Amino acid sequence: MRVEIPRPGRPRNPGRPGVRVVSERSTAQGIVDLTVDSPALGRTATVRLTTPDGWEERRPDDRWPVLLLLAGGDGDHESWTRDHRVQDLPELRDVLVVMPQMPLFGFYTNWWNGGAGGPPAVERFQLDEVLPLLERAYGAGTRRTVAGESQGGFGAVSYAARRPGMFRAAAGFSGYVHPLQHPHAIKAGMDHLGLDWKAIWGDPVAQRANWEAHDPYYLAERLRGTPVRLASGDGTAGVLDPPDVEPDEHIPGLEDPDDPFGPDVISPTEALMERESRALAGRLREAGVRVTTHFYPGTHSPAYWERELKAALPMLLKPLAG
Repeated sequence: MRVEIPRPGRPRNPGRPGVRVVSERSTAQGIVDLTVDSPALGRTATVRLTTPDGWEERRPDDRWPVLLLLAGGDGDHESWTRDHRVQDLPELRDVLVVMPQMPLFGFYTNWWNGGAGGPPAVERFQLDEVLPLLERAYGAGTRRTVAGESQGGFGAVSYAARRPGMFRAAAGFSGYVHPLQHPHAIKAGMDHLGLDWKAIWGDPVAQRANWEAHDPYYLAERLRGTPVRLASGDGTAGVLDPPDVEPDEHIPGLEDPDDPFGPDVISPTEALMERESRALAGRLREAGVRVTTHFYPGTHSPAYWERELKAALPMLLKPLAG
């Protein structure tokens, strides 16, 4: 089977036809929502921007560095402004922050769809449609970094590995950053949502090459020269969880009987994310990648992702300067 890994450093087709903005809405604090008609998705989707100082008075040749922030598996483009208030962070006043919507459990991937491809092509939408569109008409420059939470943490590191040179740094918070370590967890999550789990990359045995082509663990060498930060909790209650924190919703099939969770784990998803992040961190170090980590007691919760984003900002913003 032929597996495509895009060429380094740039969108594959900056002039991709058909993508267009069908509406634009500005809200408070420099937030702009673009509704985009996307051939890659086969539907419309929203891209939320938080705009830098001076953006509204921009000239045609003005460009700002870009921080691409990726949402979790629900693909909610509002989560970074609603839950984490990134529009209030003074560190981001000179950066165009881009937060694209994604279909439910879209996994930041051009879906395999039984070998037929086609929608939803999430990577193509975000990297080959949205970014060039923003460069053409909304002041986006080509100095970029990327970060994400949960499934977006996978997207951030996978994108940086699949497109070497496109992003100058990447950070994943509680990310599914080594999906071949726990394919049963992806199956469990998609079964729980009533989705076809093999539609993303195919079968992890028969289409293993396609899984590896998206799994950062197998793309580690492609991240040399790109600083990476990985952070995750261990699934136990931590300092940012309320005293009455409840266990996560039970998802049948999430636990591997041969590798059960500890008795104190109340967030099985987060426990898996820590295992994957630790495995990837070790592999990145073997490959000579500059990687920093933060592992802590904690659950799969937005409170931790807000904290981890703030901790990662110096790494994410330093490459955008100058």
